[in-house]
Amino acid sequence: MEHLVSLVRYEKPYESVKKAIELAGGFGEINKNTKVFIKPNIVFWTKETNFPKWGVITSSRVIEDVVSVLKDFGVDDITLGEGIVSNHIKDSATPAHAFETLGYNTLKKRFGLKVINVFEHPFRKIQLGDGIALNYNIHALESDMIIDLPVLKTHAQAVVSLGIKNLKGLIDVNSRKKCHSKDSVKDLNYTIARLPEPLPPVFTLIDGIFSLERGPGFDGKAHRSNILVASKDIYSADKVGAKLLGYEPSDVPHLVHALKRKNRVLTLQDTVVVGGSLKELKSRHEYTFPYTKDNSLPLPLYRLGIKGLRYPKYDLTICTYCSNLNGIILYSIARAWKGHEWDGVEILTGKSMRPTLGMKKTVLLGKCMYSLNKNDPNIQELIAVKGCPPDPEEIVDALHKAGIPVDPTFILRPDLFPGVFMAKYEGRPEFDEGFFRIS
Repeated sequence: MEHLVSLVRYEKPYESVKKAIELAGGFGEINKNTKVFIKPNIVFWTKETNFPKWGVITSSRVIEDVVSVLKDFGVDDITLGEGIVSNHIKDSATPAHAFETLGYNTLKKRFGLKVINVFEHPFRKIQLGDGIALNYNIHALESDMIIDLPVLKTHAQAVVSLGIKNLKGLIDVNSRKKCHSKDSVKDLNYTIARLPEPLPPVFTLIDGIFSLERGPGFDGKAHRSNILVASKDIYSADKVGAKLLGYEPSDVPHLVHALKRKNRVLTLQDTVVVGGSLKELKSRHEYTFPYTKDNSLPLPLYRLGIKGLRYPKYDLTICTYCSNLNGIILYSIARAWKGHEWDGVEILTGKSMRPTLGMKKTVLLGKCMYSLNKNDPNIQELIAVKGCPPDPEEIVDALHKAGIPVDPTFILRPDLFPGVFMAKYEGRPEFDEGFFRIS
């Protein structure tokens, strides 16, 4: 069986999205009574500062156009839902601010949509096989069709974050943490490969108006790419999306797992691409952040000349909450460096890292690291940050105890940190905030 994927240049509002959908064979049999769940990608949000959304968040322009096409078919029952990870698990104000700022509430008034924070609604436990069980949002499970609107981006852990990975936003916090298992077989890629399986039919439209290198967050590098990818088959959409970003499907572990489970080929042999040329539109986007050859320190910190510190490269086990803090901590450490060698400090993250013999001070960042290594005899001086997620004040205190005099500003007020990255897009008109507003 061949699967149809449309590849379209984004040129005009509404028309380009409509063309991508039509070339992909349309939504199928939908009508006034079809229950549709739209899943955008809001990987991060803050009320405190403006931050780069390009390639990070699904553009409101594409969402509005998709809703307009659905309305052309007379569809009335449309739910737009996302589960935004913020610094406090029970934070409802930040998602509400995102929905208002991105224009979702305007769509709600104009078209009668339901707009939901999935964390505020029920979940249902679904057995996915091999002992894996995840809790899915009930509204997504009970819809007739899901329209999956990921962004065209690479991902520091999962290589790419496209249709399959975007569905992680439909599961609850505990399930998301479970995805980052320390099991070397049933790891992040093994688990997220199964995300589409219990869901109703998924139509995937990848928003590549802006694409992102070294995603998934605001610290990546955005590009203006003007590409839309659409398909009724999420696996084919992701294969094409991966190719556009410069990767073979076989380079993407979760896609390999997913295709194997579906008895599908890893090539585009079973996929027909219409509307545009993959060869002309693909562009290599790096996915991993650069570290030293031994992965002991981020390359930017090494180039600053930092000595006396080991901060090993993140792995698949570090979940979103610790990951969000990781960049802030590294930035604060870089600013704290004044040229004087630190006293053999190691900072460990995730669920699997073990202490290095000979280090004088070991910071265990987060509940998982503390539980794993608290009794390790190789640790000379243990400095623990036990919370899940780690408490910012405890992080600052731990770094100070380790002899690293970080300025606490961004660690204590992490919602301010994303604003730092706006400077690199200043004076570049191709990065237009208007794509994330609905008038």
